[in-house]
Formats: sequence, C-alpha cells, structure tokens
Amino acid sequence: MIKGKILIVEDEKNLGTTLQEYLNGLGHECQLATTGEEARSLFRESSPEIILMDIGLPDANGLDLAREFRKERKDFVLLFLSALNDPEIRVEGLEIGAEDYITKPFALKELVLRLNRILIHQDDKRLVPDELSFGDLKIWFKKFEVENGEGQIQALSQKECSILQLLLNNQNEATTREQIIEKVWGADKFPSNRTVDNYIVTLRKWCDSSKDKVLEIKSIRGIGYKLVINK
Repeated sequence: MIKGKILIVEDEKNLGTTLQEYLNGLGHECQLATTGEEARSLFRESSPEIILMDIGLPDANGLDLAREFRKERKDFVLLFLSALNDPEIRVEGLEIGAEDYITKPFALKELVLRLNRILIHQDDKRLVPDELSFGDLKIWFKKFEVENGEGQIQALSQKECSILQLLLNNQNEATTREQIIEKVWGADKFPSNRTVDNYIVTLRKWCDSSKDKVLEIKSIRGIGYKLVINK
C-alpha cells in the first residue's frame, strides 16, 4: 500500500481515534482534529496530502471548511465521511473536488480499499511533467490548472484532470465511457454516462478555445471519446 500524510477531521472522538490508530497501523501518518479550529491549525502546520472530512462539526460545516482549504491549496486529496446520505449534499461535496463521499457507517477495510485506489492514481500523477503544452494550450496537472487559447488560467476539478490525463494517455484511440468510469471513479462507483458527458463538455470547451486547434475531443457514437492531436 502507498503511504500518505492524512488529516482526519471527525468530531466523534471514538471514531476519529479508531481511524487514526487503524491507518497509523498501516503505515500512514495521521493527525486527528475534532473541531474546525483544530483542523485549520493542523492543515496549515502539517500540509496533509489527504483529508478525511466529516461534515457535521461542532463549530464548522465540513463543506465550507473544505472550500476554505481548497482556496489555499489544491494539491490534496479530499474524501468526505458523513452520516448524511442526501444526494444533493453528496453532489455538493463532489463539486468541491472530493475524490469520494463515504456514508457512515462504513467498514474500515472498505475505506482502505478506496483510499488505496486513490493513492495509486495520485502516485501515477507524480510521473506527469510539471507542464504540458499543445500549441497555445497548456496543462499543469499537479496544480489542477490549464491555460486556454486566450491566455486565461482555468482551474480544473480532480475528476476533469483525471479524465484529461486518461484521454491524453490514450491519444488518437477511442476511450470508452466504461473505461473512464472505472479509471476515474472506480469499479465500485456507478455514475451515469450523462455525468461523464458533462465533464467532457468542460474539457471540450477548453480544447475549442485554441486558435491552433491542436487538440480535439471527438465523440465516438455509442462508445465514448477520442482525443486527437492535430500536429
């Protein structure tokens, strides 16, 4: 298993301590915050790579806290752990850029499996160059940013970055929606094809902003998408 520096933000101290001890036992470096104030302090002091965020904190809303952290840094993995199984809150959490939203109660082994999948994906990103250029388009995967054809810097979500990286890895070849879902969301997730299509819309707009038209995302009817590099 790939190891990571983890900040657990959980107001249920028994659960938080259990998570901390279990993940430390697997070789991770974990810190526990039971309030929003503690979380802010540890976030700035220790620069965690992963944050396991509860939503219902005594002095803060986990969603708002996550947004606050995202404004300061974009290079950490975010997972929500919540007893709230509300689809709208789940979507809100994913829109902030969370890699996963796990509802309580959950099995520790399930959490570890999901976490390990995410860490493997993050480790792959470390092999990506700091900057990629395609004509007047630029990509910074590690900063979750791109530059469009008009010279404007745009932030991308983790999902958008992952899809773009997958399409680039499979450049000039068809990538199925099923492949995108398995690689980006995981085999145990079931987003709809419409969800994938919505992410593609954002990436396609970025490609189409290029004056050079060097990148093009083509739809493959009934299959998925293909990113073509026009040299």
